[in-house]
Amino acid sequence: MEIITSGLEKESIVDGNGIRYVVFVQGCPHNCVGCHNQSALPFKGGEKINVEKIFEDFMRNPLLKGITFSGGEPFTQPKPLLELTRLVQGAGKDVTCFTGWTYEQLLDKNDEVINVLLDEIDVLIDGPFIEAQKNLELRFRGSENQRLIDMKKTRACGSVVLLEE
Repeated sequence: MEIITSGLEKESIVDGNGIRYVVFVQGCPHNCVGCHNQSALPFKGGEKINVEKIFEDFMRNPLLKGITFSGGEPFTQPKPLLELTRLVQGAGKDVTCFTGWTYEQLLDKNDEVINVLLDEIDVLIDGPFIEAQKNLELRFRGSENQRLIDMKKTRACGSVVLLEE
């Protein structure tokens, strides 16, 4: 299975806790004003990369805490990201995922693959970037409306639990 990417970042400290490998997916329906990754917006373009190839590259660096899915919009490619999530977590690493949708909007899609991906990721950073709420002092996000959701605790209690900062 392949992911259509707009790029890979092999070591990042700004896209989640610890040193992270970041997969930027190609394509985004949100078109947020002020988006920091304009090249990832079009659904045409990008590079198709095999999930196993990304995982092998990820595993070359023992310092990585986990992988982060960014974009573009990761939830436009849930099947290959689910496959990669399972490989990464099988290796004892964690998964963080950005999305321009809210957690509630993703649930409302009632999409089986999206629901399973939500059930398996560790941290969800949700909500569109809103330029009027831009705040460069926020941890791992760009605007005040975006949330850092602890998905394990959210699943356990059945309602959104924010990650302690």
